[in-house]
Amino acid sequence: MIVTAGDHLTVNGVFTVTQHHQGAPGLAHGGLLSAAIDEVLGSLNWLLGVPAVTGRLECDFRKPVPVGTTLFVSAQIDAVHGRKVFTSAQARINSIDGSTAVSAKAIFIQVGIQHFLDNGNSAEVTAAFQDRNGDWSQKAPKSDGARQTFEVNP
Repeated sequence: MIVTAGDHLTVNGVFTVTQHHQGAPGLAHGGLLSAAIDEVLGSLNWLLGVPAVTGRLECDFRKPVPVGTTLFVSAQIDAVHGRKVFTSAQARINSIDGSTAVSAKAIFIQVGIQHFLDNGNSAEVTAAFQDRNGDWSQKAPKSDGARQTFEVNP
């Protein structure tokens, strides 16, 4: 999965479905598609510079996704209310303008770094924190029209 920051509070992800991702023969597993979309939606929180976890994810599967398909996922932040971040996404088949295979909405809950230290791998959490110079409040660089590519869960 490659995720690229877009304009304003948007990201775009590209993901190719392989035979390792199939459920029914020749088709992507719905759970895997949900996970891929959650990954793209979750990357939106990097734009806000605040750690968050998925509180709710709702996917509408509109078309089957054959093995070999490249999904183009566009996601955006729709609103922020308190600690809740409301997001939405569309996964399109084989191009950014392709037919919609999956549409999704999610709510992320902003949490402090302590949540990950208490519940995750503290060494990896500490390394990620240090990568941001100890500052989770860092925002993504201002857009000058150029796209910024970053790896999700490196």
